[in-house]
Amino acid sequence: MNDIFHAVFSTQGFVLGTLVPFLFVLTVVVFVHEMGHYLIGRWCGIGVKAFSIGFGPELFGFNDRHGTRWKLCAIPLGGYVKFVGDMNATSSQPSTEELESLTDAEREVAFHTQPIWKRAATVVAGPLFNFLLTIAVFAVLFSVYGRPVLEPTVAEVTAGSPAQKAGIQPGDRFVKVDGSKVETFADVQRLVSGRAGDAITFTMLRDGKEIDVTATPEPMEQQDALGNKVKVAVIGVVNNAELGQPRLISYTPAGALAAAVEETGHVIERTGQFLQRFALGREDKCQLGGPIKIAKMSGQAAKLGFEWLVQLVAFLSVGIGFLNLLPIPPLDGGHLLFYGVEAVIRRPVSERMMEMAYRTGLFLVLGFMGFVFWNDLFGC
Repeated sequence: MNDIFHAVFSTQGFVLGTLVPFLFVLTVVVFVHEMGHYLIGRWCGIGVKAFSIGFGPELFGFNDRHGTRWKLCAIPLGGYVKFVGDMNATSSQPSTEELESLTDAEREVAFHTQPIWKRAATVVAGPLFNFLLTIAVFAVLFSVYGRPVLEPTVAEVTAGSPAQKAGIQPGDRFVKVDGSKVETFADVQRLVSGRAGDAITFTMLRDGKEIDVTATPEPMEQQDALGNKVKVAVIGVVNNAELGQPRLISYTPAGALAAAVEETGHVIERTGQFLQRFALGREDKCQLGGPIKIAKMSGQAAKLGFEWLVQLVAFLSVGIGFLNLLPIPPLDGGHLLFYGVEAVIRRPVSERMMEMAYRTGLFLVLGFMGFVFWNDLFGC
């Protein structure tokens, strides 16, 4: 019995070692996303009926002075804000009959009766707050810990690698990668790691002269910091302490914020690049995972320390924000697509067209969720 208790409730067990970190990571990301919708919606004068973390039966909650029900529900795999006038969980356009069922006071603050700009601002605020969360996390980490960097120099070239075939030599220094200037070895890794199979032009500094070479990165399976097997693109160059001259960059608060904005931009760019390549069949399907994989990563990050768990929050927040901006109903990006069409044609999209789009989009979203669950359980 003691062994079972220890396995479940110790910091190495399931509850404290995996479940609690997972709930922390997911709850923070979901709360910030929904808080974006809530705050901007309230600022635009839209009434809010409910703010929920989780789905399903309510575990506990309370009503605030504005009449909003704040609640925590039993299934902690998401959340939602229900505005006045929302007739379903997707916040899709209600029918004429449903709008007419509202009182005059409700119609005045109902979401779907607001100008397009207010609806669009409220919708885009969720993903935007996810990106702001990532910026805030990186800014704090850079302020507290700084950033260790290496000079973008080549200490060794792997035999038979793309770098050797391209003519890159030990002692060379990277100047640009496909026209993008690099200042650290991490910049080179960032610009290469997601481009397996792409021919990339590298500008190298050799004996005081710049030369251009072309290499095509190859996928290589590695272990990330959390112990997961990941496939990254490499050209086969190695840095070391002698040529890399490792140093720690310290930041002022303003400098940390600027670096955090830049790093968040890089993460968003890499996320978009990955999804584009994935859609074209050029990425490993096992790189995508669902709640089970996130739970596993949360447990692994927690074992390494709280700062690792917070970094996972930052990366997951970008992923949630980016995915929600895809132009697929019922995601936030799908709503924004309809508002854009409405702004062009000067009238709401027909109920029939919206219904068809939402059904198709919901099928795609459920299919994606089924795919990542399959990956979690059986596929990888």
